[in-house]
Amino acid sequence: MTFLDQPGQIINWFVCSLCTPWVLRFCRGRRPRTRRNLLLGVACVLYLGFLVSQVGHILPQHRGGRQKISSRSLQDAGQTPFLGIPLDGTLSPPDLQGPQMAGNGTSVPPNVVYITLRSKRSKPTNIRGSVKPKLRKKHAFPLPYGQRFPVGVTGQEEALSQQQGRTSYSMGIMRAAVVPETPRHQLKKHWDGEREAVGRGHRRHSGVSGGVNVQPQARESNIRIYSERSPSWLSKDDILSMRLLADSRIGSIREAPSQHGVLLVFERNPSATGAACSQGYCGLIKRPLDMSEVFAFHLDRILGLNKTLPSVSRKSEFIQDGLPCPVILWDSSLAPTNNRTHSSVRLNWGAYQQLLKQKCWQNGKMPKAEWGCTEIHHHEWSKMALFDFLLQIYNRLDRNCCGFKPRKEDSCVQKGLKLKCEDQDSVDLTHIIQRRHDPRHLVFIDNKGFFDRSEDNLDFKILQGIKEFPESAISVLKTQRLREKLLQSLFLDKVYWESQGGRRGIEKLIDVVERRAKILLTYINAHGAKVSPMSE
Repeated sequence: MTFLDQPGQIINWFVCSLCTPWVLRFCRGRRPRTRRNLLLGVACVLYLGFLVSQVGHILPQHRGGRQKISSRSLQDAGQTPFLGIPLDGTLSPPDLQGPQMAGNGTSVPPNVVYITLRSKRSKPTNIRGSVKPKLRKKHAFPLPYGQRFPVGVTGQEEALSQQQGRTSYSMGIMRAAVVPETPRHQLKKHWDGEREAVGRGHRRHSGVSGGVNVQPQARESNIRIYSERSPSWLSKDDILSMRLLADSRIGSIREAPSQHGVLLVFERNPSATGAACSQGYCGLIKRPLDMSEVFAFHLDRILGLNKTLPSVSRKSEFIQDGLPCPVILWDSSLAPTNNRTHSSVRLNWGAYQQLLKQKCWQNGKMPKAEWGCTEIHHHEWSKMALFDFLLQIYNRLDRNCCGFKPRKEDSCVQKGLKLKCEDQDSVDLTHIIQRRHDPRHLVFIDNKGFFDRSEDNLDFKILQGIKEFPESAISVLKTQRLREKLLQSLFLDKVYWESQGGRRGIEKLIDVVERRAKILLTYINAHGAKVSPMSE
């Protein structure tokens, strides 16, 4: 602090500069000495009083926390402006021993003001719930066919590895599967075996390269899960099956029995025995036009029906020119079907309507023989009708397209079935599938939906005879959270998400389903249908 920054010294200098000429004039003047001495004494007394007042004002500010401060002095101090305090954060607070205590025992704030400027945020906040994932560590499963060689590995080694992969694929060599267990344990051991195979492969390459230490690099899975938990409507078996279908290496291809499609046989753990498809390591691949199978799987899980088989979208360079195709998990426990109707139960439209009236197996009641009931529970038909209406799947209950105006591309028009709507009671139902060990419940297969059908051309024949609907599905439609859940669920399938044009394309499909859901709720209210929990 300079001389001019001190107010007391400025005043002293000013008074002395004014008094000195006057004192000299008084001394040289011709006035009487008595009057001159009186004036000098008064001036000295005034100046002394001024100095005493300045000293008394400075001393209380330097006595520290030991001196008692009155409330009046605190108020005066709070109103006194503080000069010379920088606002750029360079002034650091003094090291205080503790808060000052007033006479009445209350704490007294120090007679200093500190100003802190809030710094600006360097990055914008992440909006929770956005579809774009956060940049965090991805939990991917390393696969042998996704190896990448880092810098330092010679081109000869990489060519050798690629040649081995092409040779094993061309010969159709498959590793044996695990010992028959539950599907969850089978898939878990499959992934463990794949990780061990990757480790052995990298160690083998590091030995050939003359001591070059090659670190294994995990391949990013096509099933994207960026949070700690997967969506609640997808079980652990569903996630394992989706990763198996999306990421496993294809060992061979064979024709599917009594199905329209091709079976992909995936490679397995080398220590396993038994048929691959019976152990759950096969997938049924369909045409790119059947991509709605993937949407149907996620919608089925969100509605709580759990009737479809796990399905993902996958690209393959030797199928459909690399276009993404739906791959559905092959279930060997399905009951054998008829080659004409692809159903495990022979049933026509007239017999189906009679079953709905009898409510077979509802509330645990044994049906009578004259009712003509099958082994399928009554609630299964309600679930199938709701599911088929939202996706407008007509090939199960209305294969002749009698309930709407079909297009030229529809199978019923190409096969000439539209002309056979006069005798609808004799029309057979198709794709009515059960499991051999569980004949009470249905399994929904061939779930190709149609999103381009307008609201004034919906097939309401699917809902004919249905008097009650599942509460779990209706509650999801009423809470209006269907869009949020579908976005979260479909985002897991990376190939399907990109094939539909990202979020914009997916939301167009969801718009169609939401409009049909509103029409379905209006239909339920208008016809007085019941909504029941359907617990068996």
